[in-house]
Amino acid sequence: MADYEENEQQMDCALDLMRRLPPQSVEENLVTLLEVLPELTEDLLAAVDQPLKVRQDASTGKEYLVCDYNRDGDSYRSPWTNTYDPPLADGNVPSERLRKLEASANDAFSTYKDLYYEGGVSSVYLWDMDESFAGVVLIKKVNDGTVRSKGSWDSIHVVEVLETGRQARYKLTSTVMLYTVASGARGDRQSEINLSGSLTRQDERELLVEDPNAHVANIGRMVEDMEFKMRNSLQEVYFGKTHDIVNGLRSAADLGEAKTRELLQRDLFGQLKSRKD
Repeated sequence: MADYEENEQQMDCALDLMRRLPPQSVEENLVTLLEVLPELTEDLLAAVDQPLKVRQDASTGKEYLVCDYNRDGDSYRSPWTNTYDPPLADGNVPSERLRKLEASANDAFSTYKDLYYEGGVSSVYLWDMDESFAGVVLIKKVNDGTVRSKGSWDSIHVVEVLETGRQARYKLTSTVMLYTVASGARGDRQSEINLSGSLTRQDERELLVEDPNAHVANIGRMVEDMEFKMRNSLQEVYFGKTHDIVNGLRSAADLGEAKTRELLQRDLFGQLKSRKD
């Protein structure tokens, strides 16, 4: 019992530490952590989200994303051809019904990716479960087109679907990993500004399913809403907070003028409040 509680505490501390470290260095940090806690290797590899990697389908030439959800041993399944690379004779593949849905979802999210990301790579993987099915929507966009700035956005949306007649309950767990690096005028590392972090949110909905393809529309709507909310949260946390901190250290405007405006606002608010009373 004591060993179990100790492992649980170590696991909580390890996950808390990984959440505080830069996403772009998660692989190196995870390897170091596993050297310290080898007994938690399996649990940490399953719990820690890592930046998505891109591969190319040899048959179609299309790029796809790889992660634990499309891995079987040392091989990864392509969403475009449903085959493993390196080839795997007995690799896990979705049922025929689910494969058709997976193909439709990949086409839909490829369009979604072009609309919202103007590029990048997307992949959708589905797998059968006892009562219904589950899947993951992956999106990655890397911006390294300029010398003085670069960044990466990784979205991992895991969805569990429970079908009940003409309705289905969807449980969505979304993780976004973001990092941005901007260099100063000199273009060296000493003047770099690095903003990075990750965010995880959940959502549950019960939606109507008139035909199998309705799952694609329902999941797409949930992912779209979730990404919109998470993008706004990231903007407030990283950029809004940074703006507030900089303004708190050194104002861009005359402090005397700022205080005068603040007093006028308070006076106006007080007059409006007294009228209501």
